[in-house]
Amino acid sequence: MAMSADDIQKGRSAWEKFYANAEDNGAVVLSRMFKEHPHTVSYFKNFKELQSMAEKASSVELQGLSEVRGHGKKVLSALNDMVQYLDNMDSLKKVTEPLGKKHAVELQVDVKDFDIIFTILLDLLGEKCGGDAKTDLKKVTDLLYEEIKSTY
Repeated sequence: MAMSADDIQKGRSAWEKFYANAEDNGAVVLSRMFKEHPHTVSYFKNFKELQSMAEKASSVELQGLSEVRGHGKKVLSALNDMVQYLDNMDSLKKVTEPLGKKHAVELQVDVKDFDIIFTILLDLLGEKCGGDAKTDLKKVTDLLYEEIKSTY
């Protein structure tokens, strides 16, 4: 599922706006995921603060946890690496393949949870940058989801 040059340019432009605030946006995405899809907390057993307060804390409180902020930034950095290779599928696969395999085999993350995180990310992007940016990045996240899914 290759993207047109125009779609890539629009997707990258939308992504750059979102990624400019990677730590905050990553924390919001993860905290919303934890609150809206509580089963995802179980993937982070080593996050002691998260484990102790995920059930009762608000999304905003979870955003402030250093482990959530750090991992949120890590997630967006990994996505940023992928966005750089939208116009080179061989290079993109070199990024998505190890990430997908690690999450499938070692971490035992359900591939559907990638779709959840992409949906939350797109919703937040829409809130911050408007519907056009969300539409432009949707093509990117669809491609990335399919590439990650193919590694499972």
